[in-house]
Amino acid sequence: MAERPTVFLMVKAPRPGQVKTRLAREIGEMAAVRFHRHNTAAVIRRLRDPRWRLVLAVAPEAATNVHWWPGDLPRISQGHGDLGARMAQVFAQAGAAPALIVGSDIPDITAARVAAAFQALRGAEAVIGPAPDGGYWLIGLRRGPAPRGLFDGVRWSGPHARADTIANLDAQGLDVALADELRDVDDAASYRAAGAANARVIRP
Repeated sequence: MAERPTVFLMVKAPRPGQVKTRLAREIGEMAAVRFHRHNTAAVIRRLRDPRWRLVLAVAPEAATNVHWWPGDLPRISQGHGDLGARMAQVFAQAGAAPALIVGSDIPDITAARVAAAFQALRGAEAVIGPAPDGGYWLIGLRRGPAPRGLFDGVRWSGPHARADTIANLDAQGLDVALADELRDVDDAASYRAAGAANARVIRP
């Protein structure tokens, strides 16, 4: 039987001052932590699916053994370094089956959108789910680990992250498909746009 694909969900410990810090500066630390906890729980519920393994990629490493997340889900450490270094370390644990890395701050993520991204990998070697700010909420590979240098020189937390990553994929000779565009929640404007102020984003 072929190995099931894997969805790695990037999660951070819900601690004030350590998660959603940009959002916290605008709406307050406790409100940002509350959003993070509720939205992460909702995303986990949505992404439980027998078609793939759901694995929590946790930061910091010491948080892999705490009880904020369902105990039945496997957990790995994101490792160290910037976002690109950590994603490369996560992909290194993917094996030969298709794998996706997704963020936990995406209110509109669904199993159907994840399934569509895996479907895209049947015709491409990589897939990216764009975000309106020039970043991305999902990146996937038909097979791991990530090619060496995939995230080198990527300008994170700005409008060039997606373009830089796609340029690196092109340089590796990998065909890239695009998934649906979804918004992540990083600041008060995206928080309001997602409806977080009315708790709509935390519905299962």
